[in-house]
Amino acid sequence: MEVGVIGVGAMGRNHLRVYTELKGVKNVVIYDMNVKAAEELAYAHDAVLASSIEELVSMVDALSICVPTPYHGAVAGQVIREGAGKEHRPQFSESMYRATEQAIQKGVHLLIEKPICATVAEAKKLVAAIPEGLTVGVGHIERFNPIIDEIARMVEKPLYVEMKRHNPASARVSGSSVVEDLMIHDIDIVLHKLFSGPYNLSCAGTSEIAGALFQFDSTPVYLSASRKSSKKIRMIYIEEEDRTIEGDFMTQEVYVHRKPESYSLVDERYVQENIIEKVLVNKTEPLKRELGTFIDCVRKGVPFPITPAQGIRNMEICEEITGQCLL
Repeated sequence: MEVGVIGVGAMGRNHLRVYTELKGVKNVVIYDMNVKAAEELAYAHDAVLASSIEELVSMVDALSICVPTPYHGAVAGQVIREGAGKEHRPQFSESMYRATEQAIQKGVHLLIEKPICATVAEAKKLVAAIPEGLTVGVGHIERFNPIIDEIARMVEKPLYVEMKRHNPASARVSGSSVVEDLMIHDIDIVLHKLFSGPYNLSCAGTSEIAGALFQFDSTPVYLSASRKSSKKIRMIYIEEEDRTIEGDFMTQEVYVHRKPESYSLVDERYVQENIIEKVLVNKTEPLKRELGTFIDCVRKGVPFPITPAQGIRNMEICEEITGQCLL
């Protein structure tokens, strides 16, 4: 299979690296407006360098879109075919629209890095342009972290859930709030792996630090995200009646804390005996698992696990949160 990558920033470089390691991928074709960076990466990874998006589209069966979020709609297929002149289109180049039309006509399968688009309105127009039979997925990488499958399998009746995703400041991020940048990963997990149904939501924060409290029936679910932390944190914490489950996304480790068997006082200090179990997790690189799944879905002609509809739902929650926060 011939696979392409548009965009050779941090995420695009990782897509390129992983694709070159996957069985079933014959060649990887890359394109970026930064020609020098694309040339260097093509040489380093023995990839094929395309001179334009149109040329790349004509050479591949499947494509990762790793450009900055504001360009997702144009590259992936947001072609407004009826009733919209240039003044109503987003600020994207006409060459990207032409390339998008070619990709749709050729039936190139797409994996769009999260979030699916910059806004819900853009995402809905994008989805309307996707023909049936085309595999289009959204790259919410943490869904492929092996601890999520383990935790989703274990959870029974959660009383309280907390997820933290905190980062030190980074020059890499621009044009999006901490909600679309970081919290969206945990929103995706909460909505599509742990809970379903109606909820109440209250939020507070800024563009750099935000908290969101969901209430699913009687279960509070608190998400926090920060780009001001001095420590990188990726964790999930779940309390149930007889146990507490803790997971670390970075180490891919899960621990279960059982309620103490006994309580006592030793030298006037309170002591409890806990039972701590380490869950066996088959550690894998989430991106490798994600891209391998994408290639398998394309080959089999089946939907990617994270569909455009789910990507839109995640964005709707992001907009609901940012609408309440002091951004």
